[in-house]
Amino acid sequence: MNRALKSMVLFLILAGISWQAGAFSEADLQKLKSSLKCPKCDLTGANLEGAALPGADLTGANLTESNLFRTNLAGATLSNAVLTKSMPMLANLAGADLSGANLIEAYIEDANLQDANLAGADLTQAYLEATDLTGANLTQTNFTGAFLEGVNLKNADLTDAVMTDTNLDGVKNLNTAILCRTTMPDASINNSGC
Repeated sequence: MNRALKSMVLFLILAGISWQAGAFSEADLQKLKSSLKCPKCDLTGANLEGAALPGADLTGANLTESNLFRTNLAGATLSNAVLTKSMPMLANLAGADLSGANLIEAYIEDANLQDANLAGADLTQAYLEATDLTGANLTQTNFTGAFLEGVNLKNADLTDAVMTDTNLDGVKNLNTAILCRTTMPDASINNSGC
């Protein structure tokens, strides 16, 4: 099965899951859209496709299985947010604060995460394809079992990051990333950037 077909099948599976979830709070969704502030909101399964939410405050919000396709969250605060199985495909998260966020099994394709802060985020078994992580803070980020095909890691800081069993096929600019006490896919420790 070619890469494009695999991506489409995975997207349709995840989309079906998120359509079934639908447990978000309509009041929280309206609050977010009107004020761009909704810390600790319940947006589980919300459809935010194409929404313009730059600089939004979603600290600790629950966005489990949410559709974030083409959503603009540039500069948004999503620290400690739950984005498990979310779909930020083609999303703009440049400069966003995702520190401590739960992105387990998230489907992130062609997203812009340039200069984003993902320090301490959990991307266990996340699917990241052709995503731009240029200059991102990835310190202490957990990528265990993640798929990072074609991801751009130019000048990203992977200090203390865990990449055990991570698929790095086609990763771009890993040689320019900061690798210090970084656990590599084979469980070895890379200190080349310390």
